[in-house]
Amino acid sequence: METLYIVVPCYNEADCLPLTAPVFRRELAELEQAGLAGPDSRVLLVNDGSTDGTWDLIRSLHESDPAFAGLSLRPNRGHQNAVMAGLMEARERADVSISIDADLQDDIRVMDEMLRKHAQGFHIVCGVRSRRDTDTFFKRTTAHLYYDIMNLFGAKLIYDHADFRLMDRAALDKLALYHEDDPFLRGLTTHLGLEWATVEYDRTPRVAGESKYTLKKMLKLAAKSLTCARCKPQNTPRPPDPHIDERLFS
Repeated sequence: METLYIVVPCYNEADCLPLTAPVFRRELAELEQAGLAGPDSRVLLVNDGSTDGTWDLIRSLHESDPAFAGLSLRPNRGHQNAVMAGLMEARERADVSISIDADLQDDIRVMDEMLRKHAQGFHIVCGVRSRRDTDTFFKRTTAHLYYDIMNLFGAKLIYDHADFRLMDRAALDKLALYHEDDPFLRGLTTHLGLEWATVEYDRTPRVAGESKYTLKKMLKLAAKSLTCARCKPQNTPRPPDPHIDERLFS
């Protein structure tokens, strides 16, 4: 059984984590019982410079249950940097990782399907929204137009895929060769030259709190996707993130 790290970026999630952390823990236990994850598997909660007590909550979760691990970034580094920091930490400790947001809008129940596809030989498995019927007509139309334009410019994005994905150590070793600050992970994923697959799921409303993706951040993400196709791997892995100021592992 392979060691699995579930990587969860957290920015001001003090309202959300008390509700979703037990769900993460229960899913991890079920994956272990099904023989899909080993006993050293962890839920890695990455605090992205939160100001609302999120790190204190992560510390409390770790102290009460060693299956919760913690990583703290200072100052706030942004969602993609937080995910990257968690993945690079997982690269040193795990055989396979799954990144997912703390609000559980992504369906955690398809993790078993992701792991089964990995067992079939896929190094990367991307979660893809099966439908957008809860979105407005304008949002559905502009979302698909965005993907069409990005792919036209060579970004090679997967339709309706964000940052819910499985990556094994081979994939993370290749990802580590990209040294970009504030990387665009969903774009880099398809540039690694490894076999990938998708699983579909229904996206649900947040259980608590508010979305951290403002219009300004979304426009910035779009701009990054245009430069992603020009990113080049380096000869050596990226250095340790100097913004990590604390780690919690057992």
